[in-house]
Order: sequence, then C-alpha cells, then structure tokens
Amino acid sequence: MSIIEVHNVRKTFESIVALDKMNVSVEKGEIFGFIGPDGAGKSTLFRILATLMVPDEGKATMMDYDTVKDYREIRQHIGYMPGRFSLYTDLSVEENLRFFAHIYGTNIEEHYDWIKDIYDQIAPFKKRRAGDLSGGMKQKLALSCALIHKPDVLLLDEPTTGVDAVSRREFWQVLQRLKNEGLTIVVSTPYMDEASQCDRVALIQDGHLMAVDTPLSITRKFEKPLYAVAGTPRYFTLQQVRSWGETVRAYPFGERLHLVTDEPADTEELIRRLEMVGITDVVMDSASPTIEDAFIALMEHHHG
Repeated sequence: MSIIEVHNVRKTFESIVALDKMNVSVEKGEIFGFIGPDGAGKSTLFRILATLMVPDEGKATMMDYDTVKDYREIRQHIGYMPGRFSLYTDLSVEENLRFFAHIYGTNIEEHYDWIKDIYDQIAPFKKRRAGDLSGGMKQKLALSCALIHKPDVLLLDEPTTGVDAVSRREFWQVLQRLKNEGLTIVVSTPYMDEASQCDRVALIQDGHLMAVDTPLSITRKFEKPLYAVAGTPRYFTLQQVRSWGETVRAYPFGERLHLVTDEPADTEELIRRLEMVGITDVVMDSASPTIEDAFIALMEHHHG
C-alpha cells in the first residue's frame, strides 16, 4: 500500500526546472532513497512533501492527505530533517529536544523509548549547546528531534552529508531499526553506496526520474561487459582506453578506471595494447556493476 504519491509534479525557479513531471510512489514501511548529485531536485521534492513548498503543477499526497490543502494534518504525521543543520545552535541539546516535543504537543518522556538508542549516545552532552556538537552528534540530535512525536513518515534530506564514515554506518543501522518498528523512511543522498541500504531507489538527475526499482534490479539491468583497469600513469591510461573503438565509456572509479565495452573483450590483448604505449603496472579484471555504473549509463542514455 502506498503512503506517498507524487503525480506529475513540476517546480521551476525562474528559468531552472527543479522538478519536471515527477511521478513516484512510496510504499508503507519501506526505506525509499532518492539518489542523485547536488542540483538534481531532491531537496525541492522533500520541501514539497514536507508541505514547505507548493508545486507549480501536479500534486503530492501523504497518507491520502494533499500536501497543499491538508498541510496541517501532514505536519502531525511526519518527521522532517532538512539538509542543513536547522536546530537552535544556542540552545542546549536537551532544550532543543524539549522545544520540538512541545511544538508537537508531546514531551520527551512520552516517546523516550522510541529515540532511546539514538539519544543515549548524545545524552552525556545534553547541557552542551547544539552549535558546539560534532557533525555526527548534530545528526543524532536532529534525528531525535524529528522522531520525538513518533511520526508515521520520516523525511531525511541528505542526512549523512558531511558526516564521517563511522557515523554514516551507525546512522543507517538506526534507520534499519526504525524501519523494523514500522516507520516509513524517505531519504535522499548523493552517496551512491548508500543506495544498497534502501529497499527501493529513484535515480534522479536534473529533476527527472531515470529509474525507480530495487538496487539489485537496477544493477542487473546493466548489460554491457565491465572491466576494472589500473595503469601508470593513470590519466594517460584513461586517454588510451577512451580512444579504443570497442570502448562504450571509461571513467575513474575509486582506485581503478571502469571500462565498458560493446562485446566481451580479450583482456590479455587489451593489457598488451596498454603496455605497448609505455603504460606500466597494468591490471585488468572483470567487474560487477554498481549503482554508480548504472547511474552513469542511464545519464548517458538520458542525455543521448
């Protein structure tokens, strides 16, 4: 059963189209991820869903409430964590939490078990001003404030941006637990590796949806042969690989380069080609496509 429906939503800012005829639905109880680079339209969509912005065309509903007409009802049912830290930096950790509980007509004690394992990690600092917390601590406080009234839907706009890797991993563990408690979680992120933590993802670019599916299905649709290549010097290796007739695309990927070819390639022969032009330390192996590879392929298809 879908809890969020977005129908033909369009939003422009002067000449920029932030969202272009967006159609997507989110099922009750799933973690749904909007994955895409900065400027893809993620924050605009989240503001519309959080009833903070009105679409130019189309409509969005949350639990069958219209985000424009029924914004008061929706605000009682959602927890929203915007991309930038938006709590009161001169209030203490505890004062922020009490303030948000009060706005929602509840108190910390009533739903404490709901936020306990998140809040317990920052409780030792409860007298500290929110502005003086580290990135990971701020994130936990913001999540506690978004959850204090036990919402049905949690909207998290880039919650892990600027947070260290350990805090990111802990944060996703918390989200999995909240999902198991029955919460519907909608999250946006520019980090492709976080896609695998979601039940379903929407790949979004320039306000367009390029694909909506499970992370596994999206990577399975990547049909061309893919190789991971290393060579020194790296940039010269990339230039060479890009010049080959059988190359569909080649791009830096972590420590290696990713090479997509038309047909399965004879890697021994390709390695020899690179060594003939003076490239050293050449390694070439078959690679399994990731969400990032699928995203790059879809982007090219979309622009092509």
